[in-house]
Amino acid sequence: MSGDTAETGSIPVPPLKERLLARLPYWIVPALALAGLVLIGDPSTWGTLTLAGLAMGMLIFIMASGLTLVFGLMDVLNFGHGAFISIGAFVGASVLLALGGWTGSGSAVLTLAAVLLAIAAAMVATGGIGWFFERVIVKPVYGAHLKQILVTMGGLIVAEELIHLIWGPNQIPLPRPEMLKGSSVLGDVVIERYRLLAVVLGAVIFAALRWALVSTKLGLLIRAGVENGEMVEALGYRIRRLFVLVFVAGSALAGLGGVMWGLYDEIITAQMGLNILVLVFIVVIIGGLGSVEGCFIGALLVGLMANYTGFLAPKVALGSNILLMIVILMWRPRGLLPAGKG
Repeated sequence: MSGDTAETGSIPVPPLKERLLARLPYWIVPALALAGLVLIGDPSTWGTLTLAGLAMGMLIFIMASGLTLVFGLMDVLNFGHGAFISIGAFVGASVLLALGGWTGSGSAVLTLAAVLLAIAAAMVATGGIGWFFERVIVKPVYGAHLKQILVTMGGLIVAEELIHLIWGPNQIPLPRPEMLKGSSVLGDVVIERYRLLAVVLGAVIFAALRWALVSTKLGLLIRAGVENGEMVEALGYRIRRLFVLVFVAGSALAGLGGVMWGLYDEIITAQMGLNILVLVFIVVIIGGLGSVEGCFIGALLVGLMANYTGFLAPKVALGSNILLMIVILMWRPRGLLPAGKG
């Protein structure tokens, strides 16, 4: 070991200061939670708001995770992602409303079966639409960002009109199944069942995505494609097929997120995808393009910030996440954990 740099074999080890700075983004969420506790003062209120913020963040992560991979791997500005959220919500709602006897029976097994069928239908529908969207709309405009914005935004508008045509122009109530209603009290903290489910589901999806990206050959190719797509093609892999697979998977995750968000709000509209898309893009930018870990941290920050400021200063709650994005980009212009840097 010499100075601040040590070597293990022939691989240089970064100085301690650089390693500590590299880990700093992982401490932002605990730091924000601690700041919220100090400002709110009441531990029970803070606990309830924190669970709500984590639930909101996990739902946003589910919808944003696919977009960040598409953005990082394919360099596509896909505003049509909001259409997959809305369509997923409406398809899932149709299944849940058709299975009203199951969801209202009070049976945990029937309720779980109904929710899983709704999620599966939404993911299949949005995955299929995502394949068509990539082949017909996105493929001709690879490498042209301005055209991507225009055509994908046009696709979003067309999708909203198709929703009006199929399901009607009015918003649709989507009450939660009986088994997902209600809450428990742990100490003085109110724990809603559905929010707890959202936290668990988001954590499972994050763990699954991270395992797939880190521990499988497909994940290795995706991460390599994010950093250097030409190198992957030079090694003989069909990266365009990989693009399509990632796009379809991202669209399916958006559909899943749409169902969960619809149950979160208990009401769905054709414009819900566009409204949520603002938060999704904020999360993707905060986390760093192409980074699932960064997207996860960014989503938790956005969820906690929205709930804390909504309680402490309701008038600034709508702009709080934009301010958060500005502050983080001033500190780390490429986001918290851009691909290849985290």
